[in-house]
Amino acid sequence: MNAGIIIIGDEILIGQVVDINSSWISREMNKIGFRTETVITVGDDGKSISDAIDKCFEVADVVFMTGGLGPTKDDITKKVICEKFGTELVLNEQVLANVAEMLGRRGIALTENNRGQALVPATATVINNAVGTAPGIMMEVPSNSLPERSRRVELVGRNKLLFSMPGVPFEMRYLMEHEIIPQIKKHYNLKPVFHKTLLLTGIAESILAEKISDWEDSLDKNVKLAYLPAYSSIRLRLSVYEPDDNTEAYISAKVEELKRIVPENIIAYEDIKLEELVGKLLKEKHCMVATAESCTGGKVASLITSISGSSEYYKGSVVSYCNEVKADVLGVSRADLEKYGAVSSTVAEQMASGVRRLLKTDYAVATTGIAGPTGGSDEKPVGTVWIAVATPTRVVSRKYVFGKDRSINIERFAASALSMLIVEMEK
Repeated sequence: MNAGIIIIGDEILIGQVVDINSSWISREMNKIGFRTETVITVGDDGKSISDAIDKCFEVADVVFMTGGLGPTKDDITKKVICEKFGTELVLNEQVLANVAEMLGRRGIALTENNRGQALVPATATVINNAVGTAPGIMMEVPSNSLPERSRRVELVGRNKLLFSMPGVPFEMRYLMEHEIIPQIKKHYNLKPVFHKTLLLTGIAESILAEKISDWEDSLDKNVKLAYLPAYSSIRLRLSVYEPDDNTEAYISAKVEELKRIVPENIIAYEDIKLEELVGKLLKEKHCMVATAESCTGGKVASLITSISGSSEYYKGSVVSYCNEVKADVLGVSRADLEKYGAVSSTVAEQMASGVRRLLKTDYAVATTGIAGPTGGSDEKPVGTVWIAVATPTRVVSRKYVFGKDRSINIERFAASALSMLIVEMEK
């Protein structure tokens, strides 16, 4: 089944607000057997919204719209739906009561604009919004009532679905999870898409593609392979959109083949973030970790602690941005700082060992580098970082050289630190 998504709002088009709704909807719909065929972003303009609906229905069975349902004059989505599908706005008493009750809890008086949120298309199914004032709307659209180009032969006679939801992300997600996805499952006989994701590190995307080229060519034609590179890792995703009883066994066999080609690079056999994998491994080992950071300024710590429950395995960090802290707190040799400089394997390893000793942990990771855009030299250009990992049995370090963008370098440094920590824990 195919889905289309329409994101409505001038604020999206001018870059004032970032669209996170379309990626979330695509991901959740993919889980139940839908492929997103198109995503269209339009401003608060009636014709643009109407045209986007037509374009989506040319390729999609279900269309999702977010935005344009608020209490202000530029929220025109419901009016466009009425004009397009030959209906009118009517007052829904249940929605009005919900709006009044929600505003009352906030100490806000009900205005005429708020009353307008209780006006819904007469032929629509109202989807109650328990976390906001704007209701969701579902329209059933007979496929044979659409323009010829919007009809799919196999679905003629069956209704297509149009959902309109608030643009506020947490409201949209609530409606999708609690109301809309259950409705869709009832409407269509769906087969979930089969995905298998592997996480790799320590290899460039181009080199990986070359190494596994023959293996990729051997995949069945109904298997789609996607390369999803990040700052210090690559996800390989194998997808089958019409799985059968043999799909899982076939994919497992292909994964075993891949393990023999790049055994040293695969660090996980699931779709998981680096920081999640760090936590998973530490919990399995019943171990603790600490961080010592210079150039990353706490970014590694932030990633680790972004995972709920990280207090089970993470003790703390020393952000040793200046050499005095490296020496006085972490015990880095002042002579080595003078001789080798702060950005060196010697200092990185002493930082990792120092914070491991200081915070009494099993593992520690340290970063010291030049994030930029200033501070580089011919010997140590901007983008250079030394990362060290201290384990119960050894200390290792590695040098990386990235680009010149400060914010991107910090992200890359931190992701590389987590990757190194994972590799050492998996040994």
